[in-house]
Amino acid sequence: MGIEMDKRKYKIILIEKLLGSIPKDLKVFTRYVQAKYYGKEEDLMDADPEQLDEQEMQMQIEQKLAPEGQGETGFYTDADGVYLMDYHIKGFLKEAGNVLKDILKIKNLRSKIDNYVFVFPRYIWLKEKPDGRLERSLRANTPQGPRVSLISSDFIDPVEFEIEIALLPHKELNWKVIETLLDYGKLKGLGQWRNGGYGRFTWERVK
Repeated sequence: MGIEMDKRKYKIILIEKLLGSIPKDLKVFTRYVQAKYYGKEEDLMDADPEQLDEQEMQMQIEQKLAPEGQGETGFYTDADGVYLMDYHIKGFLKEAGNVLKDILKIKNLRSKIDNYVFVFPRYIWLKEKPDGRLERSLRANTPQGPRVSLISSDFIDPVEFEIEIALLPHKELNWKVIETLLDYGKLKGLGQWRNGGYGRFTWERVK
């Protein structure tokens, strides 16, 4: 007996440049994993590292430690081009759920999205190669005092891509909720420097 899941396809339409969020310095990943298990850099985290699942661990690597090292971020790439992972979309839905939980009047919405909502495909190809690089300065307060770093990110110009969202039966989660979360993408989207308005998107249902 299989698990019954309701599925819908959506077209994601970027309306701003999307900045890559993957650190190009592989040492960043090593430093993060060491910090997770030995507790050396918890101050860089938004959440308790012991409570992070693997998707959140990856998102923390990209969002918090990318500005370290050479300060260069890009996209996952292979022979077919640059792509996002499914967890980028699910991470967006969880972030939107955390922000909108009181408006939607659903307790622990982020956790429910984590357990009942799934995104496909695993690899979401965008285009053959990035369209350019964006440089910006980042100011942060550190134990050694204020620090200004130059951050450089690959970007792609607005494109469209399709995803499929699968929903396990749940009395509080339905497509109206999911589509309200997707609406949040017009305000805060995907990728690096989302707070700066990059990666914003709209959506359409694909029938």
